[in-house]
Amino acid sequence: MDMRPVSSLLFALLEQQPDAERALTWLRQQLDLYRNQPTNAVFYRVFTAMPRFTGKAPVVVSDEMATALAEARPGFVLVDWTMDRLARVWWLLQYPSADREVYQRGITELFRAAEMNELVALYSALPVLEYPEDWRFQATEGVRNNIADVQAAIMLHNPYPAEQLDEAAWNQLVMKAFFIGKDVTQIQGLWARNNPRLQAILHDFAAERRAAGREVPEHLPKLMSDTIE
Repeated sequence: MDMRPVSSLLFALLEQQPDAERALTWLRQQLDLYRNQPTNAVFYRVFTAMPRFTGKAPVVVSDEMATALAEARPGFVLVDWTMDRLARVWWLLQYPSADREVYQRGITELFRAAEMNELVALYSALPVLEYPEDWRFQATEGVRNNIADVQAAIMLHNPYPAEQLDEAAWNQLVMKAFFIGKDVTQIQGLWARNNPRLQAILHDFAAERRAAGREVPEHLPKLMSDTIE
């Protein structure tokens, strides 16, 4: 999928934010620098430095922009994003992708070295990274992560897991979301990817909760009883 329209829309969204002039000037300067000196050292430095120049103000997404993004990349939605998160996802789309091995290695190194907010941006970017099948392992790592913001970035409002994870990894994501109390209605593909194995796992989980005198999470009974064609 050609992600250049998404890149253009994300930058346009940055331009629409109030008091974004300083951030935009810096981002343009860094992009020019990177094009003249396309090294990983430059790319990683800019990715890491984002919050100092963009700030962390909440991003306001108009209905028109939300529609345009969903048309450019189906399922791609921005919920509760901040300026640094938005800028980092846009920046990731500037990384050269012609050489698959080089691209995969470069982005993987970011995952390995990332701190919490950087990981949030990286997992948010999974739907728009090139070679989507290459990031399945990273997605499962995000599910295993115990940082709430990182968990939300991969589990909620993200089309990538439903599109790319195999059944076992998908079931693990849904199960963990129930276990840690996430709003499972925000898991894209929850009902479409319901499956007998998941229903059996959830049935055992519900039985354990009831036996312990604990409440069964909302939506779990419906998912267990959902008719699968």
